[in-house]
Amino acid sequence: MISLREILVIPDGAAERANGAPTSLELARTPVLDSLARRGEVSTCLTTPPGLKPGSEVGIATLLGATVRSQPSRGLIEAAAAGITVPDGDSAWRVDLYRHGRRFVPADRRRARLRLQAQLPGHEVHDLRGHRFLAVGARAPILPPAGIRTHVWGGAGQVLPAILDHATVVVCAPGAAAGIAAMMGAAAIVPAGATGAANTDLGAKAEAAVGAALEGARRVVVHVGWPDEAAHERDRGGKIEALEQIDGRLLAPLTETASAFGAVMHVCPDHGTDPDSGEHLAGPMPRVRAGAGIEPSGPARLGEPELLARSNDHPTASRSSTR
Repeated sequence: MISLREILVIPDGAAERANGAPTSLELARTPVLDSLARRGEVSTCLTTPPGLKPGSEVGIATLLGATVRSQPSRGLIEAAAAGITVPDGDSAWRVDLYRHGRRFVPADRRRARLRLQAQLPGHEVHDLRGHRFLAVGARAPILPPAGIRTHVWGGAGQVLPAILDHATVVVCAPGAAAGIAAMMGAAAIVPAGATGAANTDLGAKAEAAVGAALEGARRVVVHVGWPDEAAHERDRGGKIEALEQIDGRLLAPLTETASAFGAVMHVCPDHGTDPDSGEHLAGPMPRVRAGAGIEPSGPARLGEPELLARSNDHPTASRSSTR
């Protein structure tokens, strides 16, 4: 039977610029993460290759082992996550709704979908969740200006390689991580209550991850979108709360599980997100790896300024990339 070798936790968007002010990782009370840093290797990991836009479609795929050479299609990833078939010759685009510079979540989702459908002849419009919809068709959708602003992204892009198998289990909400897992051949578990937002059920994610380890997974990956979602809402306090909740409700039980199996515990963001601007950030991400065979090295706490600020190795903004 295959034995667990690694648990990887991806706190989406957790990193920030090291510009002299304390980052959210520094401000958050994270005793479990601090313990991992003291007894493990604290270093950086380049999750966004040079020339690409930072985002989950790049960062998660990179952390799962893909060589990402060009921007993957977020539309096709979202389609894979939702089980939506994209006909040959067509592609998929995610359509995000905004109002007054903020994400807009329509109360009447059926009406919102039908309105988009009417504005996009030749496309099939699907309701994803929150402010997100998906348009499937042969050409990029062009939406007329309206009171509700739209951001369209996806279409053509790198097809992620199917280099994994079900010995890798990805525990996540129904979004990018699930779609990336499906495209790369890993197993995806979406627990009930996993939303990717502030109301996500971290306990259910921890239970699913521990269960996957007990059932023989070689690698368990847990993605949490909450820090990124809070940062996009310009809510620094919410981002700090997300990191603290991840520490106590997720990292604590998973660290115990990794220790019981003699596996490596690995924590690394897929990209950074600035809670002041809502921008995604590229550049090397702070990470910690602790477990059998790993000697303590690097700063004693994840997110220390000296780690992120080495010779300009710090997250940099990409104004064109949102999540």
